[in-house]
Amino acid sequence: MSDSVYVGNAGRDAALDQGWLLGHFKDAGDPRRSEALEIKWGVHPRGDERARWVTGEERTALLVLISGRFRVELPGRSVLLARQGDYVVWGRGIDHSWYAEAESVVLTVRWPSVPGYRVDGGA
Repeated sequence: MSDSVYVGNAGRDAALDQGWLLGHFKDAGDPRRSEALEIKWGVHPRGDERARWVTGEERTALLVLISGRFRVELPGRSVLLARQGDYVVWGRGIDHSWYAEAESVVLTVRWPSVPGYRVDGGA
C-alpha cells in the first residue's frame, strides 16, 4: 500500500516541475500520475504573465486564488481574483491567459490530463 501513497509539500514539489503536482506527465508508478486530471500549485511574482494565450483548449479548468491578486483573461472578459478563495471555472474551447497583479499563489485543476499542452513560460 505504501507504493500508492505520496506525502509532500506543494511549494517544494511544485518547484521541481513548473508547479505541476499531478497529471499524465508524472512517471509510471508515481501515485501523482493521473490521466483524469492535473493539479498545479502556481507561485507567481508580481507582473508574471502567461507567455502566450492557450488556444484550442480541450480541458475544463478551475483556478482558485490562495493569496495575492491574479487576473484571468478570457475572450471578451477579464476576471480579477482578489480575495482568498475567489475562483473561476472555464470549459472546453475557451481560450485563456493570465497576469499576476501582485505576488500570487493559485491552485489550478484541469481535466482531463491531455499531453501536448505544456508551454515554456507558464501554463
